[in-house]
Amino acid sequence: MKLQLTPDLNLVLDSLPQAVIVTDKSNAISYANMAAETIFHASSSYLAKQHIKTILPFASPVLALIDQVIQKRSPMNEYQIDISSPRTGEDKVVDVYAAPLIDNSTHVILVFRERTMADRIDRQLNHRSAARSVTGLAAMLGHEIKNPLSGIRGAAQLLESVVEQDDKELTQLIKTETDRIVKIVDKMEVFSDETPVEFASVNMHSILGHVRRIAENGFANNIKITENYDPSLPDASGSNDQLIQVFLNLIKNASEATSNQKEGEIVLSSAYRSGIRVATPGSKERAALPLEFSVSDNGDGIADEIRAHIFEPFVTTRINGSGLGLALVAKTIERHGGIIECESIKGKGTTFKVLLPAWKENQNV
Repeated sequence: MKLQLTPDLNLVLDSLPQAVIVTDKSNAISYANMAAETIFHASSSYLAKQHIKTILPFASPVLALIDQVIQKRSPMNEYQIDISSPRTGEDKVVDVYAAPLIDNSTHVILVFRERTMADRIDRQLNHRSAARSVTGLAAMLGHEIKNPLSGIRGAAQLLESVVEQDDKELTQLIKTETDRIVKIVDKMEVFSDETPVEFASVNMHSILGHVRRIAENGFANNIKITENYDPSLPDASGSNDQLIQVFLNLIKNASEATSNQKEGEIVLSSAYRSGIRVATPGSKERAALPLEFSVSDNGDGIADEIRAHIFEPFVTTRINGSGLGLALVAKTIERHGGIIECESIKGKGTTFKVLLPAWKENQNV
């Protein structure tokens, strides 16, 4: 049954940048907005005559998502759903929000949002072409640059013992600069470490509390840090040390972002987010990511042109920044099977959200 919308409501829905589709009890499409026309390359009148499965790939997770929404009568989310087809074109990956229509037990509204930030992480940090990946670059730097640098530094030490005193300044300069380059390469080599993560049951509130104490007694000693936790959250699955480093980096960035504020503030929060699932690499299964941990600041925010690339290596807003901190954070979270997203409004602050899986008994068995 096709939905009858008022002109004003239809105008509002057509103004949304996200594709909106409404299905009825038989999963036939009863409404599609203008953004849906764009993403599925068909008119709304044509879409409204189709069954949802005719515009999606075979056995699409969207179909199961609709069934769950109808059964549970509650909103659900799916991340990283591939809807690529001859109609939509290749490499079409979306996040889908699904919810039952209020006062309507048979209709489900679907909102399709094309992937942006999380896909940038995947493309930049897990690209299969080693020549274009951070991992491949790091391995190349370690082998092709550090070895020659050792020879250069050794030669400079030998020269230092035989040259005149006036020339020793030059040999010392060579050693200093080679040491500086080695430190840069050492930072990059972290990306080439593919040692499997040793997962364990970790209390994220303890980790956040630990990182908070480090911050308050060091780089953020003049910034107000508040906590807003859901105490009922279960333990997360991950590496205690690696997650400490992740949130230490995020809080350090937040403290730097508030450095120009008279009353800088950082808020650490946690929440349970049901229905959020993402594709598991190398598997048809979709992993649930119900645990959300956020680091928010009241800084100046991130400019739009930078925010789109914030997780890419060597992208930084700081004059002396290396641009590796957030790239490493993104890689670590990806190896934990989670995702990280950035929300920022220029002049109104920034929030980084980390979504992680919950610990399961006998997970490593």
